[in-house]
Amino acid sequence: MAFVYAWNRGDKLSNCTKQHIQKLLKANMMGPYGSEWAVEEKVKRREMVAPQARYIFVYWNANEMMDNAFTPLLGFLHFRFTLEEEIPVLYLYELRLDSSVQGKGLGKFLMQLVELIAQENRMGAVVLTVQKSNSLALKFYISKLRYVVSSISPSRVDPLVGVEKNYEILCKTFDHEAKAILEDC
Repeated sequence: MAFVYAWNRGDKLSNCTKQHIQKLLKANMMGPYGSEWAVEEKVKRREMVAPQARYIFVYWNANEMMDNAFTPLLGFLHFRFTLEEEIPVLYLYELRLDSSVQGKGLGKFLMQLVELIAQENRMGAVVLTVQKSNSLALKFYISKLRYVVSSISPSRVDPLVGVEKNYEILCKTFDHEAKAILEDC
């Protein structure tokens, strides 16, 4: 399998690309969000087109497509450079892959790419949010990629409130200051 990668900004997305993003989001997130999906989908549509949104898209290599039934867009990363607790971070909003390529190493490769982008841009960490009901994603980030539940996650800020929240904030830090603030507090 060969893949082609492309970059873009949220405010530069074509209508076709927006539709593919929405399709992957719905396929991947409707289950974990449950009844909250209708509201969350609207939030994600707004986030998707923001000028500060950055994307990496993964496509089938057009020369290797055997079947027109495959959508050429296999997945995407949506991230932003921002501050968390005054630490510059790359905040990963979305990692979404078509079911046909899940479990084949592409997600791990894309996460390694995101970590490299963060380090090259002198970010202190990669931060992301995961639905607690998405046990496969939690296992992927924590066990395979060595992310930890951040000190800014609701379950660590106030365990009583954290129990009520349906998500965890995870991070992987790259320097001592980020580790002290985003992991150890």
